[in-house]
Amino acid sequence: MSQTIVNVGLIGYGFGGQVFHGPILTSVPGFNLYMVYETKHANIELIKKRHPDAKVVSDVNEIFESKDIHLVIVATPNIVHFSYAKKAMENGKNVLVEKPFTCTSKEADELIAISRKTNKLLTVNHNRRWDSDFRTVEKIIKNNLLGEIIEYEAHYDRFKPETGDNWRFQKASPAGGTLYDLGSHLIDQAQHLFGLPEEIFGYVDVQREKSEVVDSFEVILKYQDLKVTLKSGMIVREPAPHFCLNGRKGSFVKYGMDVQEEELILGKVPDECEDWGREPEAIHGKINTEMGGVHITGTVESEAGDYRELYRNIYQALTGNEELAVTAQQARNTIRIIELAEQSSKEKRWVRFE
Repeated sequence: MSQTIVNVGLIGYGFGGQVFHGPILTSVPGFNLYMVYETKHANIELIKKRHPDAKVVSDVNEIFESKDIHLVIVATPNIVHFSYAKKAMENGKNVLVEKPFTCTSKEADELIAISRKTNKLLTVNHNRRWDSDFRTVEKIIKNNLLGEIIEYEAHYDRFKPETGDNWRFQKASPAGGTLYDLGSHLIDQAQHLFGLPEEIFGYVDVQREKSEVVDSFEVILKYQDLKVTLKSGMIVREPAPHFCLNGRKGSFVKYGMDVQEEELILGKVPDECEDWGREPEAIHGKINTEMGGVHITGTVESEAGDYRELYRNIYQALTGNEELAVTAQQARNTIRIIELAEQSSKEKRWVRFE
């Protein structure tokens, strides 16, 4: 039996399209990069080189109106996520939106309603659920290696004291800055592990000169018996642990980041790497715990990361074989938590999730 082919229309071939979408979706059987919308000459030349069979268009409406496209990927500046996703679904297309999902939770609610009305798949690229270190953390929690988790802390730090020309991290724009860009990953991971919090406390700041957007944040999510702390800064020269978990039986500490983004930036693709997503031993996490009355300390080999899993799941959902791993409702809740963290920071108080 021949495999069902899902033709993809990719809107935008900037950093996200070049690094995360193009090389990943073309590494998953069943997907065909059919059409790409792009207007910048350098990006168009790169598309022709990397994806010679894809049709390049300068009018985004060609993607919306094509009867041959089944899935539209919105990999654009955040301000048009809502309008492009809305138009795609109204034209009978399934949609994958780059994170952050939308600029507001109100927009997210409207897209979810349109998805239900049109019966079209709607999901968001929260691909860092498939980071090597996060998959390791998830496995440790699932296997109860630390006992009941009472404190979880995750950092997403960088050392970029000077502002560049990246629209995400310098110029004021809707849903700009690190809380929406990097924070959406951290919040999605926490929501995936622990569900929705009871209360939220946020501190957001602009630390770099000439920056017009938030470039530092700390968000605390309060659960019944659990404290979750999510932090990010752009002036962090000495890295803090990426993950730090404390349970009633032990602790797990993990430095270093998943290697997939770095490999993709270098032009590597999963199909050509036997050890794709494997971290070097030097950044494996450390565990100190007790199991069966035995005190255990040592290194935990990281799980392999694999961003293809998100696309594999989307393909299986489109062909009726699986439920979506990343739901639009989850992505909407992430945006709502960001909004409440901003409100908390402004009002200097805890706010309930609602």
